[in-house]
Amino acid sequence: MSFANGLGLHVVFTGAPGCGKGTQARILKEKTGICHLSTGEMLRAEAAKGTPLGLEIKALLDKGEFATDEMIIDMVSRRIDEDDCKDGFILDGFPRTLNQAEVLEGMLKNKGIALDAVIEIQVPDEIIMERILGRYACMTCGQGYHDKFLKPKVYGVCDNCGGTDFYRRVDDNRTTVQNRLVNYRALTYPTIPYFEKKGLLRCVDGTGTIEAVAKKVNKVLGLPE
Repeated sequence: MSFANGLGLHVVFTGAPGCGKGTQARILKEKTGICHLSTGEMLRAEAAKGTPLGLEIKALLDKGEFATDEMIIDMVSRRIDEDDCKDGFILDGFPRTLNQAEVLEGMLKNKGIALDAVIEIQVPDEIIMERILGRYACMTCGQGYHDKFLKPKVYGVCDNCGGTDFYRRVDDNRTTVQNRLVNYRALTYPTIPYFEKKGLLRCVDGTGTIEAVAKKVNKVLGLPE
């Protein structure tokens, strides 16, 4: 498998919460120009609207639980049909369950699309906890940072937009993260052997630097560094 420029690439990033799949998905988007679909961001945006559906989603997210399959599947299907996904897309945070994986396969088949790879980023639990508890983001542009691993060049000032207001996600606390890891093993991990049997799984060690992990992702996708 090799994609010289990433066009026509349809890939899923999966792994435990805090493994870095969102970061790597954004890097791949910058490299290839294809659409990055983060179900987490899509769900949080819906939750922020304050609609009945949004309030239901917010209650689930605040407890470290997942939105229902029906919520996410409908949202992703409609999003894939938009024009900016015609040259390929990166799914980040979907599918989260075996049922979603099976429905995704059928949905894409009906759209004439086949997945090229499912990349599992593997990181030990203790590192995941450290990563999640230390992360925060710019209130203005959403640029992500970390207390230890990714600080702004100037303290208190966003590198990207110059904003000075930052926030941490409400669900980034030790108890909620532990719940999310339990949910991940029970609900999401079964998708790993499912995709492995289909020959789509590519495993990447996610414990190195962001740049090092990105190089590993490029390698498994056959993209130039």
